[in-house]
Amino acid sequence: MSAAVVMPPHSTDRLPPDEVIFGQGTAMEGVRQKVDKVASTNIPVLIEGESGTGKEVIAKYLHQRSAWSGGPFVKVNCPAIPGTLMESELFGYEQGAFTGATGSKPGRVETAESGTLFLDEVSELPLSLQSKLLQLLQDGRFCPLGGQEDRQVDVRMICATNHCLQKEVEAGRFRQDLFYRINVVSITLPPLRERIVDLDVLVSYFLQQHSVRYQLPVQALSLAAMSLLKSHQWPGNIRELENLTKRFMVFGAEEAITDELCGCNIMPDLQPQIPKGGRISLKEITRQVVKDLEIKIILNVLQANNWNRKRAAHALDISYRALLYKLKESGLSLPNGEDDSTLPLPWVGDGSNPA
Repeated sequence: MSAAVVMPPHSTDRLPPDEVIFGQGTAMEGVRQKVDKVASTNIPVLIEGESGTGKEVIAKYLHQRSAWSGGPFVKVNCPAIPGTLMESELFGYEQGAFTGATGSKPGRVETAESGTLFLDEVSELPLSLQSKLLQLLQDGRFCPLGGQEDRQVDVRMICATNHCLQKEVEAGRFRQDLFYRINVVSITLPPLRERIVDLDVLVSYFLQQHSVRYQLPVQALSLAAMSLLKSHQWPGNIRELENLTKRFMVFGAEEAITDELCGCNIMPDLQPQIPKGGRISLKEITRQVVKDLEIKIILNVLQANNWNRKRAAHALDISYRALLYKLKESGLSLPNGEDDSTLPLPWVGDGSNPA
């Protein structure tokens, strides 16, 4: 894993369109408002969120819309650099600073001059270096390893973490004064499971990108596959979705992703009880597994649609009547939906089966 990535001025590393970054729902509205307000300022920004939620994308978005966009975007992956090398990697060193230092070398801070320094997973920064970073934030000055004089730099500082820095401060692993310095503006990215409404545009974008990258024709996912994606909890967030769509594009079959998602959902619960005779009904177990998976998908799609049964039925590509029957059959008691909570259930009193 590369410890640092430098994106030069006018890089071809293009960001996704705004509608892909911020989506169409309400989950990212607050994020966009904060980003628009702080992009042009030199205020330190702390981006928080689970792994894979797009923190680096937001950092690049801030960079490209700032007064420092003409300079480089320098990413430092803090966990990827051993603690013993972090100081020289960040701040550089002078000739003779340590054994083997036959010449001077600029650090990532100096490389980011007139640009943006992005510290990814800043919570992993050793305590011994946090005071030097604090000085950099306070007056824009630093001293290379083995140097005698401070140097002045003009950089935009953006940090990211998937940890709660306040808890790291309380545990004594992160300086409180540094926390307040980098946390002037905090932007928290929601996990993908809280923005399922954006899944269609994200999938479409990734399929287009993979099509260009691998020179393959664009293939669309079926409604059934999309329903399965919308029922998934996405522990790996957008990064997990990107990898799944990449797998689908390369293999050209929905089974490349649906088998994995179905396996994640049902295999931990699949523990059939084998009677003393040593025989089990494969047909019965298969029927129950399919039924359990079906209701699990229905529940997740309902939740993603704020328990609105009409929209959930449309997303599942089944009739509204069929959805109501499946809910009745499973004996579920659901919270009221947004628009259809007062509608009568069509099966009441008629004993019909719409399936």
